[in-house]
Amino acid sequence: MSAAYLTLTILGVVFNGAAAVTCLIGHDYPKTQADMKGIDRKWVPVLGSLLAAGTVGLAAGLVVPVLGTLAAIGLILYFIGAIYAHLRVGSRDIVGGIVFLATAAAVLVLGLLDHGAW
Repeated sequence: MSAAYLTLTILGVVFNGAAAVTCLIGHDYPKTQADMKGIDRKWVPVLGSLLAAGTVGLAAGLVVPVLGTLAAIGLILYFIGAIYAHLRVGSRDIVGGIVFLATAAAVLVLGLLDHGAW
């Protein structure tokens, strides 16, 4: 296991885990973001659960590589959707989404280079 893959996976776990907790504990920030994007607030815990699943998958991928690969793909799709949701309503505040997307993409690429697809 390469140091770069391990480091970025841990970074992805921390980033996504913090975002998941923020959504799941009912913090105001995800609620205001949902309001800004025209998304019903009832979806915030669902989105937090998806982030939590991605977090667990990235961490599990350190032991079972296919889980990390699938989790990274899921997070990439999640953040493409998040960036699209911002752009759809005219928000250009997408730097955070791009950082999360780039982290997930880097974990995917480094994981594939490190241990292959499965």
